[in-house]
Amino acid sequence: MEPQEVGEVCSRVLAEVGKVVVGKRGVVEKFLVALLARGHVLIEDYPGLAKTLMAKTLAQALGLEFKRVQFTPDLLPADITGSYVFNQRTGSFELRRGPVFTNILLADEINRAPPKTQSALLEAMQERQVTLDGVTYKLEEPFFVIATQNPIEFEGVYPLPEAQLDRFAMRLRVGYPSEEEEVEILRRRIARGSDEIRVEVAASREDVLSMQKAVEKVHVDEGVLRYIVSVVRATRQHPRVEVGVSPRGAETLMKLSRALAALRGRDYVIPDDVKELAADALAHRLVLKTEQWVRGVEPESVIADAVSAVPVPKGY
Repeated sequence: MEPQEVGEVCSRVLAEVGKVVVGKRGVVEKFLVALLARGHVLIEDYPGLAKTLMAKTLAQALGLEFKRVQFTPDLLPADITGSYVFNQRTGSFELRRGPVFTNILLADEINRAPPKTQSALLEAMQERQVTLDGVTYKLEEPFFVIATQNPIEFEGVYPLPEAQLDRFAMRLRVGYPSEEEEVEILRRRIARGSDEIRVEVAASREDVLSMQKAVEKVHVDEGVLRYIVSVVRATRQHPRVEVGVSPRGAETLMKLSRALAALRGRDYVIPDDVKELAADALAHRLVLKTEQWVRGVEPESVIADAVSAVPVPKGY
């Protein structure tokens, strides 16, 4: 598959998801961008905003296996990765695979589980493999994690440290629907006559793997590469920032920009791709100075400052 063909497949998938999910095309697009870039997504938003619905519907439209895990304080690493269980009939231990062995995994309220359990999932995200009793099992590609955090509850939770937040390609917020969109949600529920939701399969696992390979063919001009690096370096020099974005952040922004270009039907990246994704890809990688955090300064405003300060390459 060529980069120009990726946009056609993604359009079909977005059309199917749009039959169920009302008014959140931009968020679903970014899910696809992260998936094509072989990254993962963290959603920080309030309950009831269709996060699970979007993840499940996207999996159906892509023809991928979907699993969901509700993170709780008593969740163990083995509940994520799986474990060996003794089979009395055969007299041997057999592997019982955990929910991480899937294509799209929704890790709901990831900050409710203790750090040891969080790290088991994050290791699988980074290494795309699970090691049990010294035996390593590769996870089937594609492997895409959508994790959620509730920003209004802080009691009994274990916030992800900055080093682990850095493992997510993007941090997104879904936001409330408009009044008309909310009315349309109710209309569609009445029309369905059931809580059960089904969409047509618009792509396949092989299509997703082909699209991921096509993203690697997307051209990034030297000027755009330097533009990405300049934006990232500007965050390290910002007066409100304690720790700026790492080189991993720059590489992730480049990969996401290539995926967005392919989704838009192009085989080359333009600075607008970088601008569109900068806040989602970089804001969660910053550590603000304590006084700025107390004042309620948003990391997104720092990214906006960095993007504004860096001139766009000539010729664009």
